[in-house]
Amino acid sequence: MFYHIKELQHEAKPSCPDPIFARQLQEILGGQYGEISVALQYLFQGWNFRGAEKYRDLLMDVGTEELAHIEMLATMISRLLDGAPVGDQEKAAKDPMVGAVLGGMNPQHAIVSGLGAMPADSNGNRWTANYIGASGNLLADFRANLTAESQGRLQAVRLYEAASDPGVKDMLAFLIARDTMHQNMWKAAIAELEAQENIVVPSTFPKELEKRQVAYDFYNLSEGEESSKGRWAKGKSMDGLGSFKYYSQAPAYGTKPSLKPAPPYIHDTLPNIRSGSNQEPPHHE
Repeated sequence: MFYHIKELQHEAKPSCPDPIFARQLQEILGGQYGEISVALQYLFQGWNFRGAEKYRDLLMDVGTEELAHIEMLATMISRLLDGAPVGDQEKAAKDPMVGAVLGGMNPQHAIVSGLGAMPADSNGNRWTANYIGASGNLLADFRANLTAESQGRLQAVRLYEAASDPGVKDMLAFLIARDTMHQNMWKAAIAELEAQENIVVPSTFPKELEKRQVAYDFYNLSEGEESSKGRWAKGKSMDGLGSFKYYSQAPAYGTKPSLKPAPPYIHDTLPNIRSGSNQEPPHHE
């Protein structure tokens, strides 16, 4: 059960309208790494989890907080659109709405949402559930969560740098700080799980069933050998169960493939034509 209170988690009030910046804020609301994505990602991970109650509670706590961030951003976007000119003018060239659209305002804010926020990114692409992941494996999911918070904070910081309105910057400063906490939080949860399971996901697959002889090899498959200087190319593997080995030239463990011709009813190109033969294909009478 969810319970909503009317007060925002933090104030979301600009000092003046700015429909162009409202469009930019849509990215951290309805973009791939926006608040809608992380809220539903965390909640579905929590709803689906079958394990220790502390992890489910963690996911439900943070997922619910992200719903609060959605409300803050939606409120800010709506207020930035307050007073946006939408009336008809005799001449389009003098129409403030046309000018705003040409200057970067999202016309859907006036045409579709009635000067309100939308579940969409800054280009008006509708939010999609394809953005979220909930696999049931907490280590895999928490790493995805850390990535989402990292990307989300990066975008919020870029918007902060682009903003001039003190009210917008104040709200973004709050969201940036919460993303700092959430990155630390997911890192702590990942470290806890890695201490129990080691670092490779999933930890439950029997190691004798994988080809261990290639499990820690790094193959140079592009021009140059600068990659040989990285931590991934030498020394003990990060899981502590092997040693990295660098190959200047990647070995080929298989033979050159040769496929049998398809049956005639498939009507593939004939083998003699594929091989560059000058023979003419057979004629059917």
